[in-house]
Amino acid sequence: MSRSKVTPVRFAVVGLGHFAQTAILPAFANASEKAKLSALVTGDSRKAAKLSQRYDTESCDYEAYDKLLASGDIDAVYIALPNSKHREYTERAAQAGIHVLCEKPLAYTSADAQAMIDACQEADVRLMTAYRLHFEEGNLQAIEAVKKGRIGETRLFDSLHTMQVESDNIRIDKSLGGGPLEDIGIYCINAARYLFRSEPEEVVALASWGNDPRFEEVPEAVSATLRFPGERLAAFLCGFGEAKASQYRVIGTEGILMMDPAYTWNGDIEQTIIKKDKEEKRTFEHRDQVAAEILYFAECVQMGREPEPSGREGLIDVRIIEALRTSYLDHRPVRIERLPEDPRPDGSQSIKRKPPQRPEPVNAEAPSRE
Repeated sequence: MSRSKVTPVRFAVVGLGHFAQTAILPAFANASEKAKLSALVTGDSRKAAKLSQRYDTESCDYEAYDKLLASGDIDAVYIALPNSKHREYTERAAQAGIHVLCEKPLAYTSADAQAMIDACQEADVRLMTAYRLHFEEGNLQAIEAVKKGRIGETRLFDSLHTMQVESDNIRIDKSLGGGPLEDIGIYCINAARYLFRSEPEEVVALASWGNDPRFEEVPEAVSATLRFPGERLAAFLCGFGEAKASQYRVIGTEGILMMDPAYTWNGDIEQTIIKKDKEEKRTFEHRDQVAAEILYFAECVQMGREPEPSGREGLIDVRIIEALRTSYLDHRPVRIERLPEDPRPDGSQSIKRKPPQRPEPVNAEAPSRE
């Protein structure tokens, strides 16, 4: 049977917050050859009514989730719930034989992440962590430039990822797994790992709580340094009380590679390579990054193939985040036991889809101040 005739993977999107409505749901139109939006799961009846009509699909509330899983109407779920709920909804899907694409971080704790991996392995279903930048051309070309020695031997990585988060947003609710390290610092960690192509051995972090009432439960900002094999260092700052920034630099023995913005899902990505006082600039036009990861995951389901980024990839970042939390709470460096190696992204994973028009969200405020 040719690939073009393979039946599309039927998805339910679980959780209909701002990102789900503005990025995930419209992405299915760009992935229709391999994926189909078949159901919506939300506890908000207004969202259910309006979005079901908008996307011509069924919807149910969270109490009917298990019934949906057993209905035979879906093959996979895209979990876009708060971090603290990822394990429960993944395990329930796996037990029903349903494949899982789960937003990052995979979980708030490594114990939860490992339980998710175990549940999916036991049920023989695919589990993928939704690292959209593993399919974005700019970041993949940065990986290729580093691999080819364009800036010499890589020695240092630094990054900024900050924004102003609204006071009522789940990102600052600790009970839901919120926090700047967990929500946006994870991009910096993952980028350092895929650019250095190795795993950190030791970390140290400081947290700033400030005086803003938004940050009673989670830090306003976190500063982190990671030591990688070969005495390479990666440092980053992430925060929820600062102006918007999204950038990284990789500094080698012969040059510098910069991405600014680096982590955006909703705009062009700019790359600059500086070597011997010469600058080479490239612009990677805005793509539908979410459609790319849906397409890739759907093909993994169809072909029975382990995805990259896998659940293990998500687990590694969660273990690093846990070590960084321990460091800033205990005021000490933390050694990390040898982390499991996992396949890493490369240029072959680039998937191009034009960005969809952003729809008006229903009962979902933007998490940050643009």
